[in-house]
Amino acid sequence: MRLGLAALLCFFSAVPLCDCAPPTCYSRALNLSSEIMTLLDKIHTFHRTKACAEVLPVIHIDVHNACISNKLRDLLYVVLNHPSLSCREKPRMVHLKRKVQNLYTIITRLCYRDLVFFTDDCEAIDTGRSSPNLGEDRLQLLQEDR
Repeated sequence: MRLGLAALLCFFSAVPLCDCAPPTCYSRALNLSSEIMTLLDKIHTFHRTKACAEVLPVIHIDVHNACISNKLRDLLYVVLNHPSLSCREKPRMVHLKRKVQNLYTIITRLCYRDLVFFTDDCEAIDTGRSSPNLGEDRLQLLQEDR
């Protein structure tokens, strides 16, 4: 009895705990966007890739923004066609290219109908600040309440 209990205890201590649910398109897009943002921060601060980062556009990835696919396409174009060949071959830039390609594919093809876009603020992706824009209908309702 003790041997079976010890074996069972060893089995459960050796098996790592993991999430039971498989990753969804939404969770994968969120994870990839945070990975890309941390990688971009590293590229902008690391002394070997700081010169390469001068060409990259400023982007604040928000998978809830409808403009994200256009901005990712622009970033991917710049990374693929970087003016410096040595920058294109740096491991962090190659890693960035792969991650951006994966996120772009997930958003535009694999999970096209699964993602819900809450905003259409392209300036928020460039600046990182979202400015709430009230539509004309909302403004009209506010004026009628007075």
